[in-house]
Amino acid sequence: MQCNCIIVDDEPPALKVLSNYMDWVPQLTLVGCCKNAFEAITALRENRVDLMFLDVHMPKLLGTDLIKTLQHPPKVIFTTAHKDFAIEAFELDAVDYLLKPISFERFVKAVNKYCLLNTIAPDSPATSPGFLYFRVDRKMVKVFLEDILYIESFKDYIVIHRENEQKIRVKQTLNSVENMLPKSSFMRIHRSYLVSIEKITAYTKNDIEIGKRELPIGRSYVNSFKKLTPDRFNLPDGVEER
Repeated sequence: MQCNCIIVDDEPPALKVLSNYMDWVPQLTLVGCCKNAFEAITALRENRVDLMFLDVHMPKLLGTDLIKTLQHPPKVIFTTAHKDFAIEAFELDAVDYLLKPISFERFVKAVNKYCLLNTIAPDSPATSPGFLYFRVDRKMVKVFLEDILYIESFKDYIVIHRENEQKIRVKQTLNSVENMLPKSSFMRIHRSYLVSIEKITAYTKNDIEIGKRELPIGRSYVNSFKKLTPDRFNLPDGVEER
């Protein structure tokens, strides 16, 4: 999935940072940089734009007001130094709201949110394979959701275990990845483990199995696991963490 993007910001340093970030993410194609809302209107008229990175405070017309003028706006990720417009931004169906200075990791997280919104529709089958990008060393690695077996946490990094693919190590928290994954397909079973529901091959009252690997069910996650599709998993009472 290739995504055409424009950046709208009246600050040249911000334009440079975001355009550099886009160069590092293969799926993003930058089709225009705009210094104000009126240049953005022209760019939207002349190009197919899927995603707009939009500053809020700009001369003459705020970014939030620009969205209100558009009949069919593209998806929007707001980029701003001000917290005050966050509620209004999400009322306008923003994908994300990034506060400057924007780190590359936070930028990638926002792009991943956009990818999930456009590959997996709520309560319906995916029309194309969902995926996320993760920064591994100095490159971006595309990870298809259907390949993930489980994700394991080790302090300040995670290890993503994949089916028929090498596992990868990513400097990121398990909580942040959990927030990016569809809850209908993945669930937390332990403070250190996040698993693909479809990849669970067996279970006991203490653990689940994915292939040949046994993973413990944490005490605080038992009830969530028991409520998960009763027809598929019907754990007895009294499950305890090993």
